[in-house]
Amino acid sequence: MITVSLDTVPMTIGGVSTVASNGETIDTVNPATGQIIARIPNATVEDVDLAVAKASAAFKLWRRTSPEERAEALLAFATVVEEHAEELSALDVAENGSPIREMRKDAAAAVSQIRYYAGLVLEAKGETIPTTWNRLNYTLLQPYGVVGRIVPFNHPLMFAASKIAAPIAAGNTVIVKPSEYTSLSALRLAELSKGVFPDGVFNVVTGYGNTAGDAMVRHPGIRRMAFTGSAETGRHIQATAASVTLKTITLELGGKNPLVVFSDADIDKAIEAAQRGMNFSWQGQSCGSTSRLIVQQDIYNDFVEALAASVEKMRSGMPDEESTQTGAIVNQLQFDKVSRYLRVGVEDGATVVAGGHVLNEGDFANGYFVRPTVFKNVDPSSRLAQEEVFGPILATMPFTDYDNALSIANGVRFGLTASVFSESLKTTTRFARDVEAGYVWVNEVSRHVAGTGFGGVKDSGIGREEGLEELLSYTQAKNVHINIED
Repeated sequence: MITVSLDTVPMTIGGVSTVASNGETIDTVNPATGQIIARIPNATVEDVDLAVAKASAAFKLWRRTSPEERAEALLAFATVVEEHAEELSALDVAENGSPIREMRKDAAAAVSQIRYYAGLVLEAKGETIPTTWNRLNYTLLQPYGVVGRIVPFNHPLMFAASKIAAPIAAGNTVIVKPSEYTSLSALRLAELSKGVFPDGVFNVVTGYGNTAGDAMVRHPGIRRMAFTGSAETGRHIQATAASVTLKTITLELGGKNPLVVFSDADIDKAIEAAQRGMNFSWQGQSCGSTSRLIVQQDIYNDFVEALAASVEKMRSGMPDEESTQTGAIVNQLQFDKVSRYLRVGVEDGATVVAGGHVLNEGDFANGYFVRPTVFKNVDPSSRLAQEEVFGPILATMPFTDYDNALSIANGVRFGLTASVFSESLKTTTRFARDVEAGYVWVNEVSRHVAGTGFGGVKDSGIGREEGLEELLSYTQAKNVHINIED
């Protein structure tokens, strides 16, 4: 359990613990209990200016460190995260509402990603280009300088810890702005990093998106930014940044991801995957959730009924309990949105076959709890099938043949992930080729493999993370042409 303290948890800027310049704070609320558990700084534009100045000063020295030194620092940071994993996971549980056993997995994933990028430092390398006898031509890959990272509420620790690894490995310094709803683990990370990284290499600024986040997007001293969140906010960031200066921006945005099951699939495996891929254990709060289940007509009814029976067995509970399988929605705003889509599904003619209601009695009375929900016979053109809910609502729909399945799968503005289940190599290979998504699973779901780039197409984003491409994206190529003629 997290000890409640209403003292302000400070930011770390340039290695110094600090509150907002105007003294303002934001309450941190436990979504399972409704209790205020801490206060965080509500950073101002001046605070962001200070963070950029400190990060810029640190960059002048950090960029001169050897790759091996940067790798050693990252490995030390991974060890710190690993040693404090239980504490950091508990902070996420208290703010985010996801079950403790899932947040422990996030901590382990963060450690793995940090170590992965520590091992890639020597890959930020250029090349020599053949030219005439008396000429030498080569490229250098050089860091940008100060990198801004805005991370979301659904995986607070995992994103705050792992998403600094690639830019730091490449020689940049970083300013992280976590969600105002889930900042405690990032703030603790920055505190723990003191002495691991030189002051100013890793900074955390907290506050609202329209103040602290906007100040980062507009700051001319931040030439490289990365954002994880909604498509709407991603487009706003692009437009705002372009109105001020040119920035290189990568975006990992939302999804309305299809899981397509053909009648020749291993049905038991596909049912388990449909439940797991929906990420009910994070209350569906994941951009990669396979929130559209598209099943061939001749097995559709039996498949959905079996899935619904399995989903109904999931245990809703307090997030800090070991047996809890699905916890609380992150905040009132998101809870209201999810509740609205429960009504939208019925209004659009779909049928609830599992869940479909909120929990508001007994232990759940003061929290934001929604039962994992499965809708049957969802119209592919309806709001429930087209719009990202970011909650525990699975929309299921039948299809007739391959072309119909592909049409439904591609019939949304998103394109992050996709999954297909079939015993036919021809069918799965065609689908992997034809589906509009950045990451495709075949007879599998939700598994991320180290070194493979994760990201979307269409409105699901720009750029790839979790692989070598992410490391290289934090560098700029410089060409050098030398005349060595006598």
